[in-house]
Amino acid sequence: MLNVLHAVLHVFDFEAGTATFSRRELDLGSRPVVSYVRSFLRKAANSAESRHGEFQPTSGFVGELDQYLDGRRDFVDLSVQIGQFLFEEIRRSDAPEQCDLLVADFEDEAAPGAGTKVDVAGNAEVGDGADFADAVDAAMQQALEASYEGHGDRKFALILLPRKKAFMHEMEGSDGSAYNELLRNDAALPNPTQKVDCYAVVNTRTMAIDFSDKPRMVAGEERYVIPDGLLQCSTHASTREVIQQVTSIVEEVANEYGANATVAVSKAKALVSENAGESETLLPWDIGDEVFEDAPQMRERYQQRTREADLPERVQVKRSVATRMAKSQKIRTDTGIEITFPSEYSATSDFIAFLTQPDGSINIEIKGIGKIENR
Repeated sequence: MLNVLHAVLHVFDFEAGTATFSRRELDLGSRPVVSYVRSFLRKAANSAESRHGEFQPTSGFVGELDQYLDGRRDFVDLSVQIGQFLFEEIRRSDAPEQCDLLVADFEDEAAPGAGTKVDVAGNAEVGDGADFADAVDAAMQQALEASYEGHGDRKFALILLPRKKAFMHEMEGSDGSAYNELLRNDAALPNPTQKVDCYAVVNTRTMAIDFSDKPRMVAGEERYVIPDGLLQCSTHASTREVIQQVTSIVEEVANEYGANATVAVSKAKALVSENAGESETLLPWDIGDEVFEDAPQMRERYQQRTREADLPERVQVKRSVATRMAKSQKIRTDTGIEITFPSEYSATSDFIAFLTQPDGSINIEIKGIGKIENR
């Protein structure tokens, strides 16, 4: 469930050197509007690419956000202040890219609606020419709102929406003869499915931050405007980066000692997925201890490599992202065969087995198959 409480859009024009700050919130009573806003909030709140951080003790943003959360600050006024800062900072960069700023206050709860069946025909009217995707989204929202209990995390988000160049048609014909022209639109917002690279999401309960930003050259120096300038927060590796580092080290150690790297990596992923179901904390050392529990030399080598990679003893990861990334293992053989299987199958040979032959080649045995489907 994702319930948008407030949202506003501010327009930046770096070519003209001007910004237009809205004094009114977006109309969240409009289904297309709320659907569009929600699509980007979902991406920002659940991205595997998001880095994590905490506010520095000297951060001025925390005080401004606290005032808003306490009711001493208006949402639009706070969003304008954020927009003014980002506009000036980005304008000073060597090559500012055209974008708009979306600021939102929303409630995010993953659990409600799980298992809820949505009847599109019963919950949304889909007529001829209607956008089926919008109808499904509206029906889903109605079903989720009915089950929502208001216990989700409240979050504050800011997202830079990159503008793109698009072409549109224009119909002319004042003298009775119709003709059509092509016009270029330089102010088109991104499609709801498009990825965004610059954003921040603050959990207002824990004050934990998920963010993504790209470096900009400002006055000859590389600068991350969102984490360093606006939020003033620390930077920790993203969930994707942590999982990739852990599995990469497991694979390196397994190859170094002649063990089956595929089995070792799938075991590591299974452990990550299992731990994510219990806690949002990942202990890299524990992963190596369990994967190489019967091989002391490999276990020690893994620990050495984690120290060299400067992996912390305890890493915060997003549960949904960790589970999604680690739930399966995909392999490709030198003969061109690709296989994807659940990581948890590595704990037993009941479903898939890797058999090393005397000549060093590997046979893969898939067991217990009741039915095969062509995909």
